Amino acid sequence: MIAVEAVESSQVEPSQIELTQAEYERYSRHLILPGVGLGGQRKLKAAKVLCVGTGGLGSPVLLYLAAAGIGRLGIIDFDTVDVSNLQRQIIHTVAGVGQSKAQSAKERIAQLNPHCQVDLYEAPLNASNALEIIANYDVVVDGTDNFPTRYLVNDACTLLDKPFIYGSILWFEGQVSVFNYQGGPTYRDLFPEPPPPGAVPSCAEGGVLGVLCGVIGSLQATETIKVILGIGDTLSGRLLLYDALKMKFRELKLRPHPDRPVIKELIDYEQFCGITQAKNQEQKMHSEIPEITVQELQELLTQQPQQTLLVDVRNPGEYEVAYIAGAVLIPLPDLEQGVGLEKLDQILGDKQLLVHCKSGVRSLKALHLIKEKTGRVGTNVKGGILAWSREIDPAIPQY
Repeated sequence: MIAVEAVESSQVEPSQIELTQAEYERYSRHLILPGVGLGGQRKLKAAKVLCVGTGGLGSPVLLYLAAAGIGRLGIIDFDTVDVSNLQRQIIHTVAGVGQSKAQSAKERIAQLNPHCQVDLYEAPLNASNALEIIANYDVVVDGTDNFPTRYLVNDACTLLDKPFIYGSILWFEGQVSVFNYQGGPTYRDLFPEPPPPGAVPSCAEGGVLGVLCGVIGSLQATETIKVILGIGDTLSGRLLLYDALKMKFRELKLRPHPDRPVIKELIDYEQFCGITQAKNQEQKMHSEIPEITVQELQELLTQQPQQTLLVDVRNPGEYEVAYIAGAVLIPLPDLEQGVGLEKLDQILGDKQLLVHCKSGVRSLKALHLIKEKTGRVGTNVKGGILAWSREIDPAIPQY
């Protein structure tokens, strides 16, 4: 069942839409702008835009589209606001922590532009509801951070012939394009096949420069407005790449691939992207790798410090933020490349091997790799350093 708060609006031609006196004043800088003017502002007011996600990208997208006078905004998000979101998700505030992101975004939009109608969909977008939801909008903006949803949105937009404004960020880099617009390329022309699960870290795993979201999200909002107004040259057929460290933009040409499969229906995108298989593999690893709680870890470190080796497989930057005293840092990438296995072999001896990470996922992968490459069986620390901070030592920062 879709949790939706929406008010149906009738189909009205932009030329028939009137602006109120308050809107004339609010949009005065648009009204005198060549390429927008009164006709363009009417188009913006008549437009219906769906934003999938209210995170780092969705925040600036929604704020700028609302400010620009988009008449109807749809928001899909079923998450809640967390303190860690506020570094980049500027539509949310401290007062909204713990609140539904969709509701938080709606309240902020109402403060910015009460003339904008907002529809809320507080449920995951999936193959069973995507066509029904997206059919109600003119343009769809991607504010997600996962591949199954991107392929789902792309395929739904292809079936419904809706423009898809794409954006993606990681670390200090971002990219933007316009898909499925006037016969142009789709997301599947850029990525015919999804990468293996875990090959591209999420922002929660790899981090992201907060202001990068503003740059990429603003570009997405710009492309959305251009598509609605029918002005300028959109990024259809072009992939814009941004490197914040070098302060450089690059552009790659995109063309429809002649062998691109014809989308006839929506599919199981978790399975298509290997997520289902990865979850099954993770369950299998859980059954093969022993696990201890942080309380049991504390007992071992206290009573048998000389007989145990605690290995931390997070990245050096994470270790600098928070660490368990006595843990040896051997990042997972080092283990995968072999150099970490050599270091482990030198210091392990006949000690009991215990491995932890942030939450217990990477450490499980590390132990599976160690067992596969060396035959040594270690023990995973359930919940990782986050559980240690919550249950053993609250002085260790949560991140």
